[in-house]
Parts: sequence; structure tokens; C-alpha cells
Amino acid sequence: MISVTIPAGIDENQTLRLSGQGEAGPNGGPAGNLFVNVKVKAHLLFTRHGRQVLSAIGINVGQAMLGDEITIQTLDGDVALKVPAGTQSGQQFRLRHKGVPDMRTSERGDQIVTVHVVIPESLTDDQRQLAMQLAESFGNEVTPQPGASKGFFDKVKDALGV
Repeated sequence: MISVTIPAGIDENQTLRLSGQGEAGPNGGPAGNLFVNVKVKAHLLFTRHGRQVLSAIGINVGQAMLGDEITIQTLDGDVALKVPAGTQSGQQFRLRHKGVPDMRTSERGDQIVTVHVVIPESLTDDQRQLAMQLAESFGNEVTPQPGASKGFFDKVKDALGV
């Protein structure tokens, strides 16, 4: 059995070379090298993109409207994230140096947290009444979202300036 130390920051399909740990050469020659191809197991909460770690968190409507301080899981443990008032679903926040270390420099990437505003599927009677009061205070005005109705090719044309 051979013990292998896996360096922090190694990525999928990288190869480790273990000098002198391979098969012996012909006619009693020196042992060759052993090459280990690394497979990284998927994580339940985190996705890796180079040195960046991506994660997502759900917040409720009140937290999105009023702001809050929430707990985010990182590779190093929990950290506090201040969610500002008016946070929109899909908004991203960067947690500096909470990503994966670079194998050569040990400099760490960042963790990108995507916030999703979760709308409740059922409400208590009190919550429904409060929601109706809030909805009335906002009125029925619809806010157009520029570019939301554009198709894929329209967006490509805009990006290329065509």
C-alpha cells in the first residue's frame, strides 16, 4: 500500500507523479514512477470553478427587502454575510479568500454566494393579511425590465454590437 498526500487546491484530472513508486525495471532495474490521476468528489453545497467556490443561499422576502445578517457556510466554517436592504434574487456576493488555494502560491480564490429570494408557498392568516396590505401599498404598477424579452440571438447581437 502506498500513502499519497493530496495537495490543497488540486483540481479534477490533475496527475500526481510519485517518483520511484512504480514497477521495478526489467532485469532488476530501478523502480519507475507511479502516476495518480485525481478525481474530485462533488460537494453537496459547493461547486468549484477554478479557484472560486460557488454556493447559493435562500432568503425570505423580509430579509431581501429590509436587509439582514445571515450565516454562510464556507470551506473554513461559517461566516457572517450582511445582506443589504433591497437585495434582488440572483444577486451575488463575494467572500474574499474563501475559495480554493492555488497549488503553487497558496493564494486563495473567492467564494461567490448567489442569493435567491424564496417566496413562501403557503401563508398563515396573519401573513396573508400583512402581504395584502403591503401589496396595496405598492399598487398595481408593473416595472418593465429592459432586455428581458430579448431572445438568445438578440442578446448575442447586442454583445457583438451588430
